[in-house]
Amino acid sequence: MKAMLADRANLALLAVALLGLLSGLGLMAAGRPGAATLAFSGGVIPVLAGLMVEILRSLARREVGLDIVAALSMSAALIFDETLAAAVVALMYSGGTFLESFAAGRARREMTDLLSRVPRTAPRHQDGALTEVALDLIVPGDLLLIRRGDIAPVDGTVASPAALLDQSALTGESLPVRRRQGQEVMSGSTNAGDAFDLRATHRAADSTYAGIVRLVKTAQASKAPMARLADRYSLLFLAVTVTLATAAWGFTGDPIRAVAVLVVATPCPLILAVPVALVAGLSRAAHYGVLIKGAKPLEALAGIRTLILDKTGTLTEGRPQIVSVQVVGDLTRDQIIRYAAALDQASGHPIARAIVAAAEGMALPMPRTLMETAGEGVTGTVEGHSVVVGGPDFVMAQLGQPTADVPLRDEGAVVVSVGVDGALAGHLVLADALRPGTVALLGALRRLGIARILLATGDRRAVALAITAGLGLDAVHAGLTPDQKVQLVLSERASGPVMMVGDGVNDAPALAAADIGVAMGARGAAASAEAADVVLLVDRLDNVLHGIEIAQRARRIALESVVAGIGLSVLGMIAAAFGYLSPVQGAILQELIDVAVILNALRALRIVPDGAPRDTSLQAITVPSFDPQGHLTR
Repeated sequence: MKAMLADRANLALLAVALLGLLSGLGLMAAGRPGAATLAFSGGVIPVLAGLMVEILRSLARREVGLDIVAALSMSAALIFDETLAAAVVALMYSGGTFLESFAAGRARREMTDLLSRVPRTAPRHQDGALTEVALDLIVPGDLLLIRRGDIAPVDGTVASPAALLDQSALTGESLPVRRRQGQEVMSGSTNAGDAFDLRATHRAADSTYAGIVRLVKTAQASKAPMARLADRYSLLFLAVTVTLATAAWGFTGDPIRAVAVLVVATPCPLILAVPVALVAGLSRAAHYGVLIKGAKPLEALAGIRTLILDKTGTLTEGRPQIVSVQVVGDLTRDQIIRYAAALDQASGHPIARAIVAAAEGMALPMPRTLMETAGEGVTGTVEGHSVVVGGPDFVMAQLGQPTADVPLRDEGAVVVSVGVDGALAGHLVLADALRPGTVALLGALRRLGIARILLATGDRRAVALAITAGLGLDAVHAGLTPDQKVQLVLSERASGPVMMVGDGVNDAPALAAADIGVAMGARGAAASAEAADVVLLVDRLDNVLHGIEIAQRARRIALESVVAGIGLSVLGMIAAAFGYLSPVQGAILQELIDVAVILNALRALRIVPDGAPRDTSLQAITVPSFDPQGHLTR
């Protein structure tokens, strides 16, 4: 809401400044100079008042920006009756402010809708019936029904014989975990199996997910502010301007010389060129599937020196895949996958869906006489053959044989056995695979100036080491809780600006704490996209590379525009100090300089990252949308 009000205020000031300038010019053309002076002043005073308020706020934060130069030039022009020059400066300043506000967008949105991932109500067992109750009415001891696909709204324990949970968004474990009666369930976990009863142990406000929300807010509050490129030159430019204006007045005794210097010195190349180049960079980044939430994050993205990666869904695909097949009987590898996939078509288990996905392109017959044992396996008939698919112990028990030797496998993998016609056919080994091209991607990131690349995951250390073997990471941190990820981000700041890339709810606090948080927006949690500064609109980690390169090039173009524009402005200030430019002529010269630097800044619209296609289409991209308050809607 605050961002929307600021946008509207900046737009209103721009409209007032434009109306004042056009009205004054019209009245001058009609031969009414007195009325024209009033019109010019009417367009300047509101802009100047808003500018003074912003200056006072900046001084209260102990910050000195370029706004002071603009305020001096407008004030001096009004005092010495150079109202046309003041109106031109007011229009340029309000235009630049609006443009920068537009570029920033809603970069710092509140997190009040972060709990939207958890349902507002839950079915509670009460007097032999199910009743939908609001989350804040749930108390410890209540018995809740968690249906397939539902998210546990509060912390609790399993009250049914068993439950199958997807905790990847909370812990980073990519494979579902089985919880038996009496074992704990964290709020935010997704029910990946059949419906089960949950005995609440905490209120919603005291549960795991709510704690993560509070941690995100704390992390955002501790986040280092991003400095604008323009402000880094403000003190030097201010000193040069005041010195020249004072010297011109002091040596000649003519205050108009000082006014002319101040008008020419209006830092429009900084006020305009920087946001224009960065807005163009934002546009190009979005063209390549990278949504950057404002000009400040894009500017900060260009200077990243440390990269921290989450594992599940970021460095890896985030879903189990068949990585190997051990053939035991006479069937081929493809036949084993086909029989298993045909039977698993009727199962909603995540492992079953992965096996079916692996059989893409195969003609899968429909199974018959199907029977599923929740969390254990499935039996049925496929094309007249008796087939059993599931855990090794379950399959061997169905076959009436002793437990078979399970094939060797890496940490974090799951073995699914397949039996056909009473005999063991083979084993399928599934694991969360590394994204293709990861090694090349990490090398390219280092060439862009990333000095340190680390892994931060809530998964087990053995799994993390197995996945990252050969990647050349600088460090691997495993078994981390959300607050430990935040501490890692804060500690890495000593080595330079930090970027964190993640997709789960457990990543949201670290994304908020990092200098730049990047969320995998295609399949990631809404919490991550809310907390992040950058959202990848397609599920491709290499888009991070495109985003950084576009940010670096856009910042370089902005810097070129600033140097050229300020250089020309200094030459104009010197000319004005020696009396070669009147205030109005200085304003016109400044306009020409502005046009030149803006045209140069617009070169950022033609940025094409190395290795990216010249023409991309985002028609297939699911773009996150935002409600009127600036919160993410899915």
